[in-house]
Amino acid sequence: MEMSCEATGWSGARAAQGFSVDAASLPLEGGVDPEFGTVRWRTLVSSDRTPSEALTLGLAEFAPFGTLSPHRHAPAEFYLGLEGAGIVTIDGVAHPIGPGVAVFIPGEAEHGVVAGAEGLRFAYGFPTARFAEVDYRFSQAG
Repeated sequence: MEMSCEATGWSGARAAQGFSVDAASLPLEGGVDPEFGTVRWRTLVSSDRTPSEALTLGLAEFAPFGTLSPHRHAPAEFYLGLEGAGIVTIDGVAHPIGPGVAVFIPGEAEHGVVAGAEGLRFAYGFPTARFAEVDYRFSQAG
């Protein structure tokens, strides 16, 4: 059975099943809450939007010098660089990110992102069923 998650009218009522999602068909979210920074994202896999379980996957998109403010959350997370470049700071240590570079962020580690001059795009994921299960706790501004 072919399934489209476009505009994801997914109710979450059925069991997990195989599916595909075209990121270009999904809306950009974020970019409006100054606590988060200027990052925008597309949620590709989340059980409240797709017939999935046990993981969340999305794409983060940053304009030149865009930011994701320093924060923590309980689940571990990964980033996989797709386009552009930037710096991911994890517990005070800077890690470059760019195409093909994977970054692992342990649960409860403080981390934030600053994109480079060309902007940045990366995939991110959590071992949670829904993005809403990730409780972002932002660090106090210095």
